[in-house]
Amino acid sequence: MSKVLTGRKENYAQWYNDLVIKADLAENSSVRGCMVIKPNGYAIWEKIQAELDKMFKATGHSNAYFPLFIPKSFFSREASHVEEFAKECAVVTHYRLKKDPEGKGIIVDPDAKLEEELIIRPTSETIIWNTYKNWIQSYRDLPLLINQWANVVRWEMRTRLFLRTTEFLWQEGHTAHATREEAIEETLKIIDLYADFAENFMAMPVIKGTKTESERFAGAIETYAIEALMQDGKALQSGTSHFLGQNFAKAFDVTFTDKTGKLDWVWATSWGVSTRLMGALVMAHSDDDGLIIPPKLAPVQVVIIPIYKNNHELARITEVANQIKSNLESTGISVKYDDRDTRKPGWKFAEYELKGVPVRLAIGPRDLENRTVEVVRRDKLSKEIIQQDKVIEHVKALLVDIQQNIFQTALKRKKDNTYYVDDYEEFKQIVEGDGGFIYAHWDGTSETELKIKEETKATIRCIPVNNKPEKGKCIYTGKPSTQRVIFAKAY
Repeated sequence: MSKVLTGRKENYAQWYNDLVIKADLAENSSVRGCMVIKPNGYAIWEKIQAELDKMFKATGHSNAYFPLFIPKSFFSREASHVEEFAKECAVVTHYRLKKDPEGKGIIVDPDAKLEEELIIRPTSETIIWNTYKNWIQSYRDLPLLINQWANVVRWEMRTRLFLRTTEFLWQEGHTAHATREEAIEETLKIIDLYADFAENFMAMPVIKGTKTESERFAGAIETYAIEALMQDGKALQSGTSHFLGQNFAKAFDVTFTDKTGKLDWVWATSWGVSTRLMGALVMAHSDDDGLIIPPKLAPVQVVIIPIYKNNHELARITEVANQIKSNLESTGISVKYDDRDTRKPGWKFAEYELKGVPVRLAIGPRDLENRTVEVVRRDKLSKEIIQQDKVIEHVKALLVDIQQNIFQTALKRKKDNTYYVDDYEEFKQIVEGDGGFIYAHWDGTSETELKIKEETKATIRCIPVNNKPEKGKCIYTGKPSTQRVIFAKAY
């Protein structure tokens, strides 16, 4: 098959776009800024969703669903929240269409104007906290641990498949607590959960940290994030968890009676990851031959391809292949047997390399005679011949090794592209060159943060959790600093 991709070193952005489209993950839709997630891409998202959902439920959370539409008045109740999202909001003003009396097609019915305009949710804090007011009366109703899987709309001017689209899929957790300490504990628990998922399922090493005030979620007291480094040296924020304090409870008058009979405002958190993780998965691991998918998230972990000259050979190979397939599936491994006669084996090899299937098995007439199977691992594109009676255990061990190898490769890349810098000229050279994570001192002011961003396009990605105190001088102003923060260009 034709699978020519632009080289990563030649044009990383074009390589990414080529790969997303040619690997059948997604494509641009006819709706401006929106994407169609194709079956191959959605199958990976379903794996991400399923694993995260297990983790949420294991930590006591339940799923619910809230309306797509939010009354405009709700946004005015939390000032910083509405200010941040106002420019991205899509607004519904009318509820009916009609035929144009002048015969020019269909028009909006001017008599069907809404009494109050509705916002298509960019995030759900306002509608959810308005709902929680009816659900919470006393400490017995707390904690309230709710998650929803949904779509949101943010009117983006510049879009890129998975990384930034007008409509995208995500999960958003919204929890309510009786004390500040419980809410902070929840915020930290979730950012740890996200980091665990990123590293153990996505095979993507991340750094946990807090955002600066200018990068904080609108309406939050503290925002925690996980940051990952992509192959082009740019950072990708891959998940956030927000300590909201009592801001939204006060805005929507959500109070509860504590154990002493005292009335108090509820303490809140919110947190989420989105289909941006799909973009991270592509950029963190893939190569010029196509996707490299960690086995734990691969919809198809093993593909079996027959090599034959006639129907008699195919029948004999199929019997062996189906037995291997059945045995692998009985151990929980997902397997596809591709016996299509419309494509040659070489074309199929290229297709499954492009789509990132972790393990490929090939069986031909000689394998039948020798009772062997050809095994190819996608991460290294290395080949070996295994006896048929050993293939099940071999593949099981191989999938574990592939998962670990993908993580270790990404971890080494992160380490090799992490720098400790004290000189601004060196800082700019790294940013303008291959990029990476730069640990540098900062004087703690938003003014300096903004000037560095304007001059270099690098931003403070986070202040690492458990950051070690270190006296130094701000890389830009020379003023005293007590710790290093992480700078990088970012998506």
